[in-house]
Amino acid sequence: MKTKITGTTLPVLEIGLEPGDNIIAEPGEFSWMTENVQLKTTPMTAGAKGIFGILGRALSGGGIFMTEYTCPSGNGLIAFASKVPGQIVQVDVQPGHGYMIHRHGFLCATEGVELSIGFQQSLGAGIFGGNGFILQKLAGTSTAWVELGGEIVTYDLQPGESIQVHPGHIGMFQDSVNFDIRMMRGITNALFGGDGLFIAHLTGPGKVWLQTLTLPNLAHALLPYMGKETVVQTTQAGVAGGIAGAVLKDMFGN
Repeated sequence: MKTKITGTTLPVLEIGLEPGDNIIAEPGEFSWMTENVQLKTTPMTAGAKGIFGILGRALSGGGIFMTEYTCPSGNGLIAFASKVPGQIVQVDVQPGHGYMIHRHGFLCATEGVELSIGFQQSLGAGIFGGNGFILQKLAGTSTAWVELGGEIVTYDLQPGESIQVHPGHIGMFQDSVNFDIRMMRGITNALFGGDGLFIAHLTGPGKVWLQTLTLPNLAHALLPYMGKETVVQTTQAGVAGGIAGAVLKDMFGN
């Protein structure tokens, strides 16, 4: 198997398949491929060992179904393009050396990958209209590719060393890193500071990949170019969306 990542702002991963190679991704994620590449869509892959494994994978951001790409004869090519401006990172997953990634970060992986829900912090989600904070766990034995938004800043945290991060900027970290999410200090900071109610604490040892572009920030930047109905719907889906959405509805008369 040969791989190549091409491009800068919107990169694409090209994988040269040989007989016996198997690539796993969510359905509909491939961008182009040669005619001799075959697809098999099934829920029983990526480490799923039953209905609870399938549902856990789906809750973490993966699908109930996954697609396997193989090339039974000859050599083939399949490509996966990034969905937002950013970078594609290759990681080697081994037993005892897994990764936690943001819920939309998984691009594809070789056979042997195990995808599951890492954990969820959803305090206040019902009040403020958020979807909770969910991470996906990469485990097993495979090579995986992760899509991160914008530029990437990495830190090698030493044992006991911590960094505070806005949850949306967490792209990926080794599973040896301890993760905790806490309320923003100070009621004024939490309600009027504009940085959200929660902040993540990452404590070493382990490596952390932070992403400069988040999907909510990208959506916010595009709001002035969208119709008023889209503005209301997008705002309602975010943190404190229930309150802000009601205000916008009154403003637009809907």
